[in-house]
Amino acid sequence: MIRLLLAEDQGMMRGALALLLNLEPDIDVVAEAGTAAEALRAALQTRPDVALLDIEMPDGSGLDVAAQLRQELPHCRTLILTTFGRPGYLRRAMEAGAAGFLVKDGPVEQLAAAVRRVLAGERVLDPALAAAALSAGPNPLTDRERDVLVTAADGATVADIATRLHLSESTVRNYLSAAIGKTGTRNRIEAAHRARANGWI
Repeated sequence: MIRLLLAEDQGMMRGALALLLNLEPDIDVVAEAGTAAEALRAALQTRPDVALLDIEMPDGSGLDVAAQLRQELPHCRTLILTTFGRPGYLRRAMEAGAAGFLVKDGPVEQLAAAVRRVLAGERVLDPALAAAALSAGPNPLTDRERDVLVTAADGATVADIATRLHLSESTVRNYLSAAIGKTGTRNRIEAAHRARANGWI
């Protein structure tokens, strides 16, 4: 049996996926989680063969969980399942050590087959998203520029961003200016929007 951890923040979707995957003769959903912290805790307790992770959860990202699992449970293969087919997410998932990346609009049989394939050592990628990621190119933003844009996205002032990230205001302005230039936008709100649309933040 393939021991599977399922992390999805929407309870109804999580329950439906667990029910459908448990109907597969060789898959056993051994743990379910609704947050990134729950997913990591459940993984360490149950030691699954495969972790099926949503990207956006209330307290963090499935991409962060994938990176932590690669360190703490290297035998566990991770498969990212998301509503958001953004090229930058695919690249970040691969950098985090994910073995697969699928968009949620496929049939459950395809998902079950993907679980089997990643456990067998294969990489499983949504083909349209893989093509888009190749054409989009790499993320041009540094880690700090991403942090500043994420903080700026909700309309925070330069002073607010500086306080939250423990940076000087001039440093924040420099990061914002660099991010605006790299995204080809006119201001920080547009830069954050474009970065989010591309999956860079």
